[in-house]
Amino acid sequence: MKSFNFLLEGTNNKPRDSGLTMVLDKGLGFDTAKSLMEVSGDYVDYLKFGWGTTAIQDFNLLKEKVAMYKSFDIIPYVGGTLFEIAYDQNKLDEFLDRLKKLGFETIEISDGSININRPDKLDCIKKVKDMGFEVISEVGKKNLVKDQEITIEDRANFINEELDAGSSKVIVEAREGGKSIGVFDDEGNAKEEEVNYILDNVDKNSLIWEAPNKNQQVFFILQIGADVNLGNISSDDITSLETLRRGLRGDTLGKV
Repeated sequence: MKSFNFLLEGTNNKPRDSGLTMVLDKGLGFDTAKSLMEVSGDYVDYLKFGWGTTAIQDFNLLKEKVAMYKSFDIIPYVGGTLFEIAYDQNKLDEFLDRLKKLGFETIEISDGSININRPDKLDCIKKVKDMGFEVISEVGKKNLVKDQEITIEDRANFINEELDAGSSKVIVEAREGGKSIGVFDDEGNAKEEEVNYILDNVDKNSLIWEAPNKNQQVFFILQIGADVNLGNISSDDITSLETLRRGLRGDTLGKV
């Protein structure tokens, strides 16, 4: 029972179809991560091991962390950068085999740092899904200039193509900083017209909006609802985000 359960309206227990939170693990120690999940694990749905961080972590420790996150009904997966490295080195089969041995059942497929033509990316999504993995893909580039070359129409079309190919969710790229990428301007403010265009053309529950900053989280909650799917949430901000979703902070009090 929550300490002030009588002040909470409604429930959104796991497994959830909406209101998903994807948290970024940038190298937390096992004990730190476990303690954090004991406090906030109810509010985490996906746990992304950021970028290529898992490549330099001990195999047994990483396997133990994967199992620990799963014990809290959290889906762990590695960031798309590691997939891109494996793809670029023509070691995709070895990469997928190692993921299975570590206990991962979900994979992120992206092309944010390297160039993969559209048919090849879609084929990767189909192949990996056929192997039994849940696929989360990502649309957008990490290079500011290249990302800005993607029109909003293309961004929405790419998302739908990847969903059709087998992705369960598609992440709208914003990087860890949340500025000048995707639907955010140079100040980190959401471009409302572009957000609305995507919402008009894509099933909202299929999207995970990367929103690392508080003002972005508030925007999406007020614009779309408390059940919006948000990603790249810092491990320090799990509880903070949940209070925003539930109207327990001034930013959303009486508005959700």
